[in-house]
Amino acid sequence: MAEFSGGCRFEVFTLFPPLLNSFLRESILKKAIDRGLVAINLHNIRDYASDRHRTCDATPYGGGGGMVLKPEPVYAAVEHVLGGDAGVAGKDVPVVLLSPQGRVLTQEIVEDLSTHRRLALICGRYEGFDERIRTGLATDEISIGDYVLNGGEVAAMVVIEAVSRLVPGVLGFDDSNRNDSHSAGMSGWLEGPHYTRPAVFRGQSIPPVLTSGNHAEVDRWRHEQSLLRTAARRPDLLRKYPPDEKDAAFLTGHGYDLHGLDIKTKDRSGG
Repeated sequence: MAEFSGGCRFEVFTLFPPLLNSFLRESILKKAIDRGLVAINLHNIRDYASDRHRTCDATPYGGGGGMVLKPEPVYAAVEHVLGGDAGVAGKDVPVVLLSPQGRVLTQEIVEDLSTHRRLALICGRYEGFDERIRTGLATDEISIGDYVLNGGEVAAMVVIEAVSRLVPGVLGFDDSNRNDSHSAGMSGWLEGPHYTRPAVFRGQSIPPVLTSGNHAEVDRWRHEQSLLRTAARRPDLLRKYPPDEKDAAFLTGHGYDLHGLDIKTKDRSGG
């Protein structure tokens, strides 16, 4: 394994490190770790509990079901790894609480996280966190969707993979993520369809333009397909990232009522 060369270092705080071990041993992420482009350190919160039973949870004040993750071992773990007290720890390194109450993860958030050389991810368990972890230690709170999981480990995997693929060299080609759905290269829209061999499969042929050799026409087709797919599946993205006048006319010509969808046209100044 190569020495870490400074892409992105993840510090993951969890009660169940083995849940992430197999994830780190596979595919592109493993290659990135082996090449020193990404470093992922797993920290067992139980190792920082102060009692002989390594207790990390307790019943909630005021009653109610479930157990609550105690603040002491979480603070101790993060402060030991990052150094200093909670304020200092969160000053230079984002301390991200993975929780269904956080802001929903988007590609924009991923791109912002990727600008940091080091990230701390805290995985929850049980009924939830003691609120003082949220208010005194975490600098950010992120959710991967409007649903509830048994813990934050799966969410941590999502964040790690999404951020890691933006580290130069991880995907092999520095521009290979520019045309992903939601990325800047796609204007924030969805990608269009992809095709590979064979050219005909069970009576379904690929679009002729893809074998025309005309790169300008291929680019135009891909742009139009991205626009159509976004309008059909995620019109909210067109409200967030408006089409220009030409693209708006294209959508109108394909039967989309932009006014009815509350989609405005981007002005010529880019606003």
